[in-house]
Amino acid sequence: MKTRICRLHAKGDLRIEEIDVREPGPGEVLIAMGAGGICGSDLHYYQDGGFGPIRVKEPIILGHEVAGTVRATGPDVEELHVGDRVAVNPSRPCNQCRYCREGLQQHCLTMRFFGSALRYPHEQGGFRDLMVVDALQCVRIDNPEISLGEAACAEPLAVCLHALNRAGMSAGNLAGKSVLVTGAGPIGALVVAALCHAGAGHIVVTDLQDMALETARRVGADETINVGTEGERLDAYGAGKGTFDVVFECSAAGPAIRSAIAATRPQGTLVEVGVAGDVAVPLNLLVGKEIAFVGTHRFVGEYAQAVGLIASRRIDVRPIISATHDLDDAATAFGMAADRARFTKVQLSFAD
Repeated sequence: MKTRICRLHAKGDLRIEEIDVREPGPGEVLIAMGAGGICGSDLHYYQDGGFGPIRVKEPIILGHEVAGTVRATGPDVEELHVGDRVAVNPSRPCNQCRYCREGLQQHCLTMRFFGSALRYPHEQGGFRDLMVVDALQCVRIDNPEISLGEAACAEPLAVCLHALNRAGMSAGNLAGKSVLVTGAGPIGALVVAALCHAGAGHIVVTDLQDMALETARRVGADETINVGTEGERLDAYGAGKGTFDVVFECSAAGPAIRSAIAATRPQGTLVEVGVAGDVAVPLNLLVGKEIAFVGTHRFVGEYAQAVGLIASRRIDVRPIISATHDLDDAATAFGMAADRARFTKVQLSFAD
């Protein structure tokens, strides 16, 4: 049995190839992929050969935002059946190290994560027609009206739900809170959707692209600001030591972080969701205003929660999906995904 794969050999060298697929073993299932979202990390691997200290050192199959249909089950698999439609959690923690035992699986010391060059040999990803995965990674989608493209958004939505949890922003304490989201890419837009679901009071979103801001409005933003053409509107929120109770910084850009801190009120919370290299941070403002500066990384139980919210359409992810291309046209899809002025989330489709 053969499958097409999307494999990156080096910076800019993306190839559609074919490899053998084995039968699922004990506790495993064979998934016919239906949809896969191109993430920012996939783009970094393709455009730059990596990001930060993480570099592509060998050919790697990209992709970690995936969903598909169970094609076959291995021995001892009882919860899943052929024909089940599932979102596939790309995380595979060891569940044995000290962090896993503390319930912090996102910090597993030997984490295996689809399409990641962090470890060597690299962890191969899900951009392929067929893939054997652990049954425990699969979360069934029981609503037939939900597309596999929507289900593939469970991974980025889980990242956003974890960010809300890191801020302590559950539905019970968001009422009346003012929130700023800086950066309206796929993650920023899904943070807005999650905030709306959690009952945030007033949500302001900033970006440099009008299209991204339009997507933010479609998922529930109350106000959007293009900081490239109307930055003074955001500056006004910095008056009187700041306005926002909570800020989700999704761009990882130095100027955005600085303006976000300026706009945060004393004893507010700033959750850094975006990832970059070394960035200058105005510590005097953080300390002087007693701002809680919080990091957030991946997710744990939020993945299953994300699938449930998408399956019930309590969070509607359809506005962020801009385009879909077949795996054979992956290079075109990656080019579109890099065009933030026109596209939010570009997905690949497979021979499911």
